[in-house]
Amino acid sequence: MKESKSLRCFVDTNVFLYGFISQDQKKKEIAKSLLKKNEVVVSTQIINEVLANIFKKGDKSQFSEEKAMKLIASFYRKYEVVELDKKLMKEACILRKVYQFSFWDGLIVSAALRSTCKILYSEDMHDGLEVEGVLKIVNPFKEEK
Repeated sequence: MKESKSLRCFVDTNVFLYGFISQDQKKKEIAKSLLKKNEVVVSTQIINEVLANIFKKGDKSQFSEEKAMKLIASFYRKYEVVELDKKLMKEACILRKVYQFSFWDGLIVSAALRSTCKILYSEDMHDGLEVEGVLKIVNPFKEEK
């Protein structure tokens, strides 16, 4: 019997990077738990950013092209992937204007909205912001005070 996932959510690049290559054990545990227990949605942009960062920051001798191709296949096997297209890019421009996102963050938020997720996990965006009344941005690493 397949384990049921608790929440359908969109996950930003930084969560994957903490889960994959971080030296910060606390953030690594939070990221891995979030990815394991939830129904995760990503976009092709997230996959591209993860790979670019691993190639840039990771141990080049340990991360070969073959491992990169396996990681890409793993994303498509484990998660729902939203493909970027012209309509999504235009929506990102509108979101950028309304919410003052960078274009890249606008693309992520636009993909999250398209996926009908209610939560977007990101360390880098406006924690607590509700977009279009349906999507809430949450920083999963935020320390409670």
